[in-house]
Amino acid sequence: MSNVIDIAKANVFSSPFVSSQKNDERKFAFAAVAGEEEARVKYGSAEFYALCAVGGALSCGLTHTAVVPLDLVKCRIQVDPAKYKNIVNGFRLTVAEEGARGLAKGWAPTLIGYSVQGLGKFGFYEAFKILYGNMLGEENAYLWRTSLYLASSASAEFFADIGLAPLEAVKVRIQTKPGFASSLREGFPKLYKEEGLSGFYKGLAPLWMRQIPYTMMKFACFEKTVELLYKHVVPKPRDQCTKGEQLLVTFAAGYIAGVFCAVVSHPADTVVSKLNNEKGLTAGEAVKRIGFAGLWKGLGPRIIMIGTLTALQWFIYDTFKVVMGIPRPPPPTMPESLKAKLASQNQ
Repeated sequence: MSNVIDIAKANVFSSPFVSSQKNDERKFAFAAVAGEEEARVKYGSAEFYALCAVGGALSCGLTHTAVVPLDLVKCRIQVDPAKYKNIVNGFRLTVAEEGARGLAKGWAPTLIGYSVQGLGKFGFYEAFKILYGNMLGEENAYLWRTSLYLASSASAEFFADIGLAPLEAVKVRIQTKPGFASSLREGFPKLYKEEGLSGFYKGLAPLWMRQIPYTMMKFACFEKTVELLYKHVVPKPRDQCTKGEQLLVTFAAGYIAGVFCAVVSHPADTVVSKLNNEKGLTAGEAVKRIGFAGLWKGLGPRIIMIGTLTALQWFIYDTFKVVMGIPRPPPPTMPESLKAKLASQNQ
């Protein structure tokens, strides 16, 4: 773990640290309501990564569970567009046929699955961002920071989806296959009995196709939007903003990122829903059967769902960091060495 800490110290994204002149001990400082305060958790430590993972689990698990009714209707529109024509019609039919409780179908696999996914997504993202940043070097990490966000989030999501896939498979079947099961306790063993272990992971590749672009957009767009908001919209520097004001910026940037996420990942989301609804169907067959126009069915409710979801996830994650005293680095600034190089080139 000391190696990881050394990596963190050498990275441009450790910019919230102030190095002492003699012993090179680093002290965390970030904006707070009453000026600067020292973080309780050391950046790059095992505790730092563990708490970031917990924050990610809370942010993803709670938010995805909160929008289960919308997710259920979205999945049904994707799987059976002839019956569920739009979001209003979908809600009306579901309530008429199953009662209001029917809208909560799949809440348990959603809560567990996306908690596991959020744990991996946020925890690994912080680790990969430090690791890849160190590999690039301080100056290149700044110059190529968008590529750094993209690579780090893609790597994190790859591992996170391995934990999500089995629960996602059960969730979609509960929501879209009448008579399959009404709960996770019933659905999990039933899926294993019918299709074996492969049944839990046959949707993994399409899930990667959906989630990796989604997460790349989620993190890269969020990071860049925060940077642009503080630069062009917020009327004062970040270190002069209260924590409440900073969290408001977090929510706004999260919503903007969420809209882009929904559009980028929607076709693959439709394929995942179809695969988990029909036994023996391949991804290629699903695409042919759905058709190009069908790949975009349910995009409206998904934009609403993912926009709100992403904004709340970033808000919860950032709030958790504030409460737990986890370092919250400001947007990266140009290293002094790079400033000197650019100044010499312009002379």
